Amino acid sequence: MTLALLVLAIIALALALLPAGLAAVNLAILRTPEAARTDGLVSILIPARNEAAVIEGTARAALASRGVPVEVIVGDDHSTDDTAAIVARIAGTDPRLRLISVPALPEGWTGKNHACVALAAEARGERLLFLDADVTLAPDGAAALAAHAARSGAHLVSGVPRQVMETLGERLTVPMIDFLMLGYLPVALMRASPRTSLGAACGQMILIAREAYTATGGHDAIRTSLHDGVRLPRLLRERGFRTDLVAGHALATCRMYRNFSQSWAGFSKNAHEGMATPAALPIWTLLLFGGHVLPWLVLAAALALGTGKAAAVAGAAALVSLGTRAAITLRVAEPPVTILLHPLTVSTALAIQWNVLLRPGRAGQAVWKGRRYTVGAAPKPQRELG
Repeated sequence: MTLALLVLAIIALALALLPAGLAAVNLAILRTPEAARTDGLVSILIPARNEAAVIEGTARAALASRGVPVEVIVGDDHSTDDTAAIVARIAGTDPRLRLISVPALPEGWTGKNHACVALAAEARGERLLFLDADVTLAPDGAAALAAHAARSGAHLVSGVPRQVMETLGERLTVPMIDFLMLGYLPVALMRASPRTSLGAACGQMILIAREAYTATGGHDAIRTSLHDGVRLPRLLRERGFRTDLVAGHALATCRMYRNFSQSWAGFSKNAHEGMATPAALPIWTLLLFGGHVLPWLVLAAALALGTGKAAAVAGAAALVSLGTRAAITLRVAEPPVTILLHPLTVSTALAIQWNVLLRPGRAGQAVWKGRRYTVGAAPKPQRELG
């Protein structure tokens, strides 16, 4: 038993050190881009379905952009609340804002992708900035993203907005976005290599050069996807375009969900295109459970059995895990109190993924915004931008 605990402790320490090393490098090189005045028009495109509670703040923040000329287009996707009326009222006071009605959803499409294609067809800008309706852009956000794209030569630039979390349910789930991005994506390698598998973005905020969007088919080419943050950058990389990530916490804020049930449903909807596959999830379980939950279990067992060496190694693993989470949390300005929830957060994330993978009769199915989708491979693009 003593030897087994020591072996488990060593494994846990090794698995905790992996994201610690990646996070140290990523936090050193992933910076908030400086805004610089540019002349090219940025089209800020916001798909909206029943977003009356947040759309006014989102639209007004986008209109408050400085340092770059913008137009703001909101696509009302068959809302049954006051979303369209609110946007129309604001548009009456600022000609830079336009409201369009998204056509009926065709079979085989997911709603957001269909709305984004409709928005892009109306856009006049040389860069397209897709924002989720719950994202509040900072005044320099659009200019900073456009300036970084120009400086770096990247055709797609994305970053994770600062995540606002007020309930326990949000704090148990949402922090995994930044933790996975900064702890497990080798950003230096991503920038150095054109490899498709290294493409990554945050679907809440994605800036794409219009030429690249048109050449690849954009959201049309991923019409069945619920995970544009993964599929879009990989689509561009497949066609030889460059993608990049920046620190996004100073460029925008987002409150994704309001409680645990919303968070569970939200992270479940795109799980099949992320971790929740038979090949990927066992590996992710080893990495996440082994590096961030196992240390605490081994530490408790070693202390209960009086096994000093195992306790010391497991304690070191637990501190490394918590230290990594603390460094990421403080950098991206998330609530510090969530640091202590880290083992529970990882356990919740894995529970969501395994539930999606194993639930009977629901493989490949997702429900979002009142629509049920079958997640599958995207067909070839059929539309071009007007």
